[in-house]
This record gives sequence, C-alpha cells and structure tokens, in this order.
Amino acid sequence: MNYLFTSESVSEGHPDKVADQISDAILDNFLALDPHAHVACETMVTTGQVVVAGEVTARSYIDLPAIIRRTINDIGYTKAAYKFEAESCGILQALHEQSADINMGVSRGSKMAQGAGDQGMMFGYASSETDNYMPLTLDLAHTLVYTLARIRKEGKEMLYLRPDAKSQVTMEYDEHNRPVRIHTIVLSTQHDETIDGRKVTPEMIKSDVIAILLPRVAKRDARYTALLEAFLANPDSRLLVNPTGNFVIGGPYGDTGLTGRKIIVDTYGGRGAHGGGAFSGKDPSKVDRSAAYAARYIAKNMVAAGVAREVLVQISYAIGVAKPVSFYVNTYGTAQVKMSDAQIARKINRLFDLRPAAIIRDLKLDQPMYEETARYGHMGRTNEVVTKTFLDSDGKAFTREVELFTWEKLDKVQTIKSAFDLR
Repeated sequence: MNYLFTSESVSEGHPDKVADQISDAILDNFLALDPHAHVACETMVTTGQVVVAGEVTARSYIDLPAIIRRTINDIGYTKAAYKFEAESCGILQALHEQSADINMGVSRGSKMAQGAGDQGMMFGYASSETDNYMPLTLDLAHTLVYTLARIRKEGKEMLYLRPDAKSQVTMEYDEHNRPVRIHTIVLSTQHDETIDGRKVTPEMIKSDVIAILLPRVAKRDARYTALLEAFLANPDSRLLVNPTGNFVIGGPYGDTGLTGRKIIVDTYGGRGAHGGGAFSGKDPSKVDRSAAYAARYIAKNMVAAGVAREVLVQISYAIGVAKPVSFYVNTYGTAQVKMSDAQIARKINRLFDLRPAAIIRDLKLDQPMYEETARYGHMGRTNEVVTKTFLDSDGKAFTREVELFTWEKLDKVQTIKSAFDLR
C-alpha cells in the first residue's frame, strides 16, 4: 500500500539558520587562524540584537562584530524595515575559555589518542533514491528554498522577496519505498507588503512560484523535471503558498533564532535517525559533528559500492575515550550481499579508523569549511575547493583555499567493493 512521507527545509534567512551561520562563521575564522582551536559557539538572534556565547581555546583573537555583521549582510538583512539589519544590530559577546576538565579529556600527549569531546551517538544515512544518496523529499525541499534565495539575490524577478522562507515536500511512495509522485508542496516566503504600488498577496506569490520558481528548480536538476511537470498537471496535487496569508514580519524580528534548532533540516529530513547533537558552532573535536560526518561518509560509500540500497550507520563515544564504544549498521533489508547487518558492520568497522583525530585527518576537518554547511543542509552537498576570505587579528582580510564537504566523497567505494567481493 502506498504511503506519504514529508521533509522540510528553511532558507538562510530563517532566524535559526541565521544563528547557525553566525556560529559557523565565527568557528571558521578561528580555524583559519589556528587549525587546532577548540570552539563551542552558540548564537541567539532577535529583534535588532545578536547574542554570542560559548567556550573557546585558541591562539588568536578575532574581530567578532565584523564577522557577525558580514555574515548577516551576506544573508540579506540589509534594510531597516526588517527590524534586524547587519550594520545597526546590537551585538553582545560572552565567549570564555573552554573548561579545563573537558580539555583534559580531549587533548592528549599523543595526537591520535585524542579523546572524544563528549559522549553520545551519531548517525549517518544514505539511500539510492537520488544521485546524491539523499532522501528525495529533503533534496527537493532544499532545492526550492535555495533557488528562491538565488532569485531574491539576483534582484531581477519576484522583487518583493525577503530573506526568511520555508519549504515542505510530501512525496507518495509505493510499497517498495520507491517515489511515485509529489503529493504536496508547501512554500512560505517572507515578502514586502507592496510592490509597484500593489499589495503583495499569496495569489501573486503562487503565480510567480508556478511561472518562475518551479521551472528553475526543474531546470536545475533533471531528476525534478518529470516530477514537477506531473505535479503541476495533476489536479489532485496540492501547492500551498503562504497559506496563512501575509508573511511580512519574519526573520529574527518575527521569531527568535537559536543555534542548533534545525538538526533534521541539517541532516536527512526525518529519514534514518539523529543522535540529537547539533553541529553548528562546534569544532571537529566534538564528535557530535565530526562523527556524524564520518557516519554519512561511510553510509554513502556503502550504498555507492552496492552493499545495500539504503544504509543507516550509528557510532557512539564516551567522553575522553578515542575509540568508539559501538558501531552499528542497518540496511533495512536492502543488503545486496549475503551477510547479516551485524556481519556487515564488523567488516565495515575494520575499514575505517573512527578515532576523532583520525576522522579529522582523513576528512580534513581542521579547515575553515563550516559556514557553508549552515545553510541548505550538511549532507548531499558538492565536494569542491573554494577560495574564502577571513579576517586576521588586526581586522585585515586574507584568503585561502578550502575544500568543502569532504564527507561527500566516494573515494572508499573501491575499498568497500574489494572487502565484499563486489564488482
């Protein structure tokens, strides 16, 4: 029997995502100056105000206000009408030294003996449902708000758009867990009250979504072309645009934003599982972040290698202990090898070094690579090298090349195929 499944995404202008991006921009700047910095940075944003608090152990000072204002400006909060604006918002900072007790468990004489920065369990997930091994519902939800943000920043169409937006995609699946059709798309976007003397209405926005946004989404990825054409042609499809009516008041003026409140958006949209630990603002010694990336890396390479069509990986740690406490694999009955999930887990566990220092080394996690993760998901993204700009302790700009989303590489496929005698 067919069933429905839903995932949501939010734009970079959503207040929680604003907080995530500020936390990760601060982390990146610390790492750009000191790759061994330990950072746990939390951010709260509200009407005209940013509050940053947390713990840091680093060799360099950074210009926090300049980094925060640059981040807010890049998101698009640049007008006084938004009641939260890059140049005028107040900034309260309360960063202090990391706890010596925690640091004692993390920092060891031998680098590879570095203990986990906290206890906990982390999950990674991958599925053959899409080319990037992500759930289709979440991938499409991300693409909708990402494309809407591109339209807003280009400033040529839909000129009433403001930075805050949310999307939600419901797919119908058959009994074999294969996507059949898009059932419902919900899109809520903040907007100006008027444009060219006309009141901006949900009907106006919906018309532009159909004429401008959805065609661009369909063109951006061939996977979506047939799905969206069928969605628009089917009278039973539901497209709900700004269903509450006006969405003029939004962003941090409409809702207080906090770091770490969009962990399902950040990961797999409700598929698989989540250990509960947020990512943003945490350096890679925190296994909440680094081990979650490692688990995704393992799951993605397993599916790409043909071990299973769907894989969930769990890794758990004890604070101050280097080696994981447990390692678990669930293939949801989709394994393509004649082995139990426990046998698969034992074989996979031998292929990967999951000590925190080894994860950081293998995935190059000591780079300032994190601000990009704080918008449109940490998983399913493109591994690429980019040039980024940072500020030194004197406030002067400098650039460096950074490799992004290293956990999305498929460089372990052949190793896994060899281990399982797969061709």
